[in-house]
Amino acid sequence: MVKKFLSNYKITFSEQFYPARPKKLWLKAQKFAKTPLNEHHFGLAIPKNKNYVNWLERESMLFQANKIAKKYSAQGSMWQRPYAKPQPRKAVNMASVWYTSYGPSLITKNSESILSTLGNEQLWESFEDIGINAIHTGPVKLAGGLNGWRQTPSIDGHFDRISTKIDPVFGTEEEFKQMSLVASKHNGIIIDDIIPGHTGKGFDFLLAEIKYKDYPGIYHMVEIDPTDWHYLPDVPKNKDSVNLNQQTEHQLKQKGYIIGKLQRVIFYEPGIKETNWSVTKPIKGVDGVTRRWVYLHYFKQGQPSINWLDPSFAGIKLVIGDALHSLGDLGSSALRLDANGFLGIEKTSDDEPAWSEGHPLSEAANLFISGMIRKVGGFTFQELNLSIDDIKTMSQAGADLSYDFINRPAYHHALIKEDTEFLRLMMNSAKDLGIDPASLVHALQNHDDLTTELVHLWTLHKNDIYNFRGSKLTGLELRQLIREEIATSLAGENAPYNLLFTTNGIACTTTSAIAAILGFKDIQSLSQSNIETIKNVHLLLAMFNALQPGIFALSGWDLCGSLTLNPEEIKDLISTGDTRWINRGSYDLLGVNPSVNKSSVGMPLANNLYGSLTQQLTDEQSFVIRLKKIINIRKTYHIDTAYQLDIPNVSNKAMLVLVHRLPDSQNLQLSVLNFSSKPISGSVSSDHLIPGYNVIDMFTNHQIAKIDNLKSFPVNLLAYQGLSLLVLSNYE
Repeated sequence: MVKKFLSNYKITFSEQFYPARPKKLWLKAQKFAKTPLNEHHFGLAIPKNKNYVNWLERESMLFQANKIAKKYSAQGSMWQRPYAKPQPRKAVNMASVWYTSYGPSLITKNSESILSTLGNEQLWESFEDIGINAIHTGPVKLAGGLNGWRQTPSIDGHFDRISTKIDPVFGTEEEFKQMSLVASKHNGIIIDDIIPGHTGKGFDFLLAEIKYKDYPGIYHMVEIDPTDWHYLPDVPKNKDSVNLNQQTEHQLKQKGYIIGKLQRVIFYEPGIKETNWSVTKPIKGVDGVTRRWVYLHYFKQGQPSINWLDPSFAGIKLVIGDALHSLGDLGSSALRLDANGFLGIEKTSDDEPAWSEGHPLSEAANLFISGMIRKVGGFTFQELNLSIDDIKTMSQAGADLSYDFINRPAYHHALIKEDTEFLRLMMNSAKDLGIDPASLVHALQNHDDLTTELVHLWTLHKNDIYNFRGSKLTGLELRQLIREEIATSLAGENAPYNLLFTTNGIACTTTSAIAAILGFKDIQSLSQSNIETIKNVHLLLAMFNALQPGIFALSGWDLCGSLTLNPEEIKDLISTGDTRWINRGSYDLLGVNPSVNKSSVGMPLANNLYGSLTQQLTDEQSFVIRLKKIINIRKTYHIDTAYQLDIPNVSNKAMLVLVHRLPDSQNLQLSVLNFSSKPISGSVSSDHLIPGYNVIDMFTNHQIAKIDNLKSFPVNLLAYQGLSLLVLSNYE
């Protein structure tokens, strides 16, 4: 029996969506379960087997959450901090330059785990030297699902969490704690993840399916009366559920079971995900009754959505328990709230989609989560790809910081067209709606695609009129134009090494996007001159993100200059249409294992143009050394907590000017950037400039101009050059 279990435990490359886990299956299985195999892995995985049900409950996130809550309840420490209002500048002061990790892509020493590598003293010494003072780990806890006793793999890069335990693929809980201690020693912090919108199909979901205690209340799941099962599709033998088509979705809405169609279908794929609802196969419950459940999943079928307004409040307990475990037990200082904009759904009229985005319940839930985290001394940031209005609303009492989905596609568009008009339009839209850039996480690449959804322009503002290139366009028309221009430039014939990702955006790295914009069709034969040009453009984008208030975030793919993978190397991973795996190639930050061609979990080695941090920190012309100078200016002048005053019109369409007031002074800082491949001359003008004041280049400490009576001054910029300028009344 034990041998049979172990033979079934192996996880293949295509199952895991990255290659198989370590092969010491007995030891790993022992870690996965609290008790030895021969004590509870005998017997059928059925509701009548109390050993099986007790095991599910003991390992469930809800059970662990109830245990964790007892550590905090009725403690005076819970009332010593303000918690109602977001505190973005306090969060920025804790750590304003982040390394965004993606564990499966990190190459380690043969004997080291991913978490041990992230807690490496040499790595943190390098980070401290560069000016990086936080690691965002990404999700590192057990994820995926269960098939009886057997754990099944993650179907979304560990964003389908099933436990508060660290996944052995990444390391151990002790290594996570050690990483937090090493970060603190080097004036840094660790940022972990919670996922308030969904779980995987693990212990909690299986208990919900057998209608055990409060577990069904965790999810948006509905029992379908057997007399209506004829509406439901059959589930294939090798599956546990199947997605509903639109006709069945509508029928179940008419029967009063579900609220039907939502505002959009994320990750829409014909034949795979046509709606946000799936149905289970028949499942016998602990009461002996066989049921079929229809459940909501905003994302993939293996990610059932959490119900934030169920009378049991079981979903809330689960999420808060996970958060407190990360902060209190693991030593994290902050948490990302992943996909936190989809926590409330409500039926509208029979002819309209359900209200599922920007819902007040999402606002309330985010206040609940963020308030609890502030109560224990942490902060949160949200990855909220909604309209600017929604970001503003959700930030008023929710997360301390928001990911900058507003400007990332816009600054790529500025490079493509050598024209900042759309970028300035989006930045001014955010400014007009009251978004403080100090509350945003301005990022280069992360693990996802370069999203071009431009949600702001096709939801609340789809019928608004925008003046663009001398014409008047609706929000929808402007969105279509921008999306087409980005897609044409970054993928397809012009750049076959980047791929479209569903309807969301482009699977690319920062360097592969730049290569496409520069017109390099073959990224495998780049000359040293080509690489230097890519580096210059990359530094320009770093300046855009770093030389404004808020968080500056970058990944290992940015630090090493990673290009995309050849799809043939990972065809199993992208077989279902998830092309984002091409932008997740592996890299060796410290050059600790130069002989390997893949990471410890099997992600192929990317073509890394810049080399390791160890190599770059000895080369004055390297990307990292030049990046370090940008971060030093940001830190020295406290640009990260400055106040945005103006995004003025420009004298040359390729120019961008940002005007900030530095904290604790009346001095101004100006970021002046050239998004063109050619040198430009122009003038900088703003009502906030004072005639007679001096303009100083922060990098050289040389005066370059004096402000004239028209509140302007001349400026000359080389191709892809950026300046950080200080405006002073007196300068000697």
